[in-house]
Amino acid sequence: MQMPLIASPLNYTGGKFRLLPQILPLFPKNINTFIDLFCGGCNVGLNVKSKKTIYNDINIKLYDLYNFFKKMDSENILKQIYKIIEKYDLSIVSKYGYEFYKCDSSKGLSKYNKNGYLKLRNDFNTENNTSFDYYIMFYVMIVYAFNNQIRFNSKGNFNLPVGKRDFNTKMEQKLINFIERIQEQNCYFSCIDFRNFNIQNLEKNDFVYIDPPYLITCATYNENSSWNENDEKDLLDFLEKLDNQNIRFALSNVLSSKGKTNEILKHWLKNKKYKVHHLKHKYSNSNYQIKDKNFTSDEVLIINY
Repeated sequence: MQMPLIASPLNYTGGKFRLLPQILPLFPKNINTFIDLFCGGCNVGLNVKSKKTIYNDINIKLYDLYNFFKKMDSENILKQIYKIIEKYDLSIVSKYGYEFYKCDSSKGLSKYNKNGYLKLRNDFNTENNTSFDYYIMFYVMIVYAFNNQIRFNSKGNFNLPVGKRDFNTKMEQKLINFIERIQEQNCYFSCIDFRNFNIQNLEKNDFVYIDPPYLITCATYNENSSWNENDEKDLLDFLEKLDNQNIRFALSNVLSSKGKTNEILKHWLKNKKYKVHHLKHKYSNSNYQIKDKNFTSDEVLIINY
């Protein structure tokens, strides 16, 4: 029986929640250990039935946040969230309405929240990451940040501007659902570059899902060429190693987008026996930088089983 689908509490760029109805039926039915190698917002791993789940992401702050959520009581977390919101005088429209903040829904709440948000952001960037408040501040900051995104500069400081929305009942429920799911799952989180991920102990009933940054698209996770052609080639080599070890994998990627083609991936597929499933999807809301909201992208799921 399929578990009810739950969405990540983080609006992670490239998140696969909307594609789950197409992706999940293509996954193997019997999975011992499921590895979400580039877990991001965890949308996929949260909704896959397996005996064990490993969430991996290179972002150490994300890794710390997830481990914090896994060990903490959701009711206590919510209390602390509202304390932080109150401390920095941030809006809660669901409680007081837009008029209370002299704002309206069309323009959003950025004007009201800007000063409090910048103070929160500054305090977070100077806070000790071993404190309880640090993780609550991190989550609240993401909620009130532009498009609820996550972005750090080269110095490791969170640097997104304030967003238009605030913490609402829908976000609260998403967070509760997320915490409950990871606490009931047999799962753990790791923070390892995929090149260093140990696959020697994996067995034939294990399954690796790979959702890397897309080489030919622009997003907060691959700005400043943080994912380049060498990374793409190394990842494809990694997939070959999995296949040679008879480990099942599925790769999410795009073959073409906005008139660009991923020539490296296209060439790699030419002489391979892997199956390519073309998914139906439009990126109408995934990236605020896109001017043409109606462009189509050739999103694919590549599998070796």
